[in-house]
Order: sequence, then C-alpha cells, then structure tokens
Amino acid sequence: MRLIVQWLFCFPMLVYSQSNFDKAEKFFMQDKYDLAKPIFESFLKESPNHIKTLEYLGDIEGAEKSWDKAMFYYGKLIKLKPGEANYHYKYGGCLGMKAKESNKFKALGMIDDVKASFEKAIALDSNHIEARWALIELYLQLPGIVGGSEKKAQRYAAELLKISPVDGYLAQGRIAEYFDRYKEAEKYYLKAITVGGSKTSYQKLANLYKNKMNQPERARLLLETYKEKNKS
Repeated sequence: MRLIVQWLFCFPMLVYSQSNFDKAEKFFMQDKYDLAKPIFESFLKESPNHIKTLEYLGDIEGAEKSWDKAMFYYGKLIKLKPGEANYHYKYGGCLGMKAKESNKFKALGMIDDVKASFEKAIALDSNHIEARWALIELYLQLPGIVGGSEKKAQRYAAELLKISPVDGYLAQGRIAEYFDRYKEAEKYYLKAITVGGSKTSYQKLANLYKNKMNQPERARLLLETYKEKNKS
C-alpha cells in the first residue's frame, strides 16, 4: 500500500516531465532550437540518460556549431548505446568540423579519430549512406601526404552505387567535379537524374553548368524542366 501511495505521489511529476519533453520536441521539429534547448536541458537533469534528449541536445549544439558540446552528448550516447551507428557518425561529423576549424597541427591529430568514427558507423550499419559521403569528402579534401586519396573516395562511391544508385552517381559526379573533370561530372549527374529525378540531382547539374562550365542559360533551362515535371 505504501508503495502505491508513493507511486501516486510521483505520477503527476512524471506526467509533467513528459509534457515538458513533448513541448521541447515540438519546438525542435519546428527548428526553434532556442526554445527547445533550455527545456531539454532541464528534462535531462531529471533523466540524465534519456537517449532522445541527449541526441536532440547534440543535434542542437551541432546546428549552433558548438562542436565540443555536441561531442559531449554524442559521446555519452556512444557509451549508452555503442551499437547505434548514427551516434558514431554524428560524433565523427562534429569532430571533423572541429578539426576543420583548428590549426593544421591540431587537425592532423584528429583525422584518425574522424575516420574511425565513420568507419565504425559503416561497420555497425552496412547500408549507412551518410558515413560513406562523409568519408568521400574527407578523402577528397585531405592532402595526399596525410591520407587524401581519390582512389579511396572512389571506393566509397562504388559502395554507394550498390546501396543507392542515385547517391552513387552523385558521389562519382562530385569526385569528377572536384578534380575539374566537368564533362565526366556531367555524365554522372545526368545518370543520377535518369535514375532518381530528385531535386538534388537537378540542382547539382545546374550548379555545374552555371558555376563551372559557364553555361547559366543551360542551368536555368534544366531547373525549369524539373519544375515542369514536378508540377502538382
């Protein structure tokens, strides 16, 4: 009987806490991070290992480019749920952004951990698309002397092609464009349009025409074609 009374006493507090979480989650989904953040932080004091709250706070700090704070939350998630691929991916993404904003010597010391986080995400989820994209960008932008490699980037593009043909062609186009092989990039972006017809595919090709191949009119016509095909 005593336990029942104690539970009944606590029940309103539990309902109130859940209500606050729901309110914060609603703000988060509306991109109102300044309103969601303090409510999540308050909720976390009551439930320090609440998975979704930790992830939401990590996402908010990441959106605000507070990389260390974001990594704190994602790091805690990795400890609580080490088998969740997305937490490793998000941690690696924040670490990579921190490295990008650090001096060269400090950044070099972070590269292996960045790679390891993305590779861990892929090991846990063999179909993880975002982690492969992240590794492609990493290998493209790193100098060859510290591990940059088109060959390695192409390896992950080939894996993407098997998982998601649209992403695979976009990745191959991205690699070709990075190395100024614009006709080759055009070919891959056209394949992405043929396979998926997504707005992203059209936009990538339009940007290539406008910004790299000096063909703004062709870019305009391409986007007009997309609009015509997707009229509601």
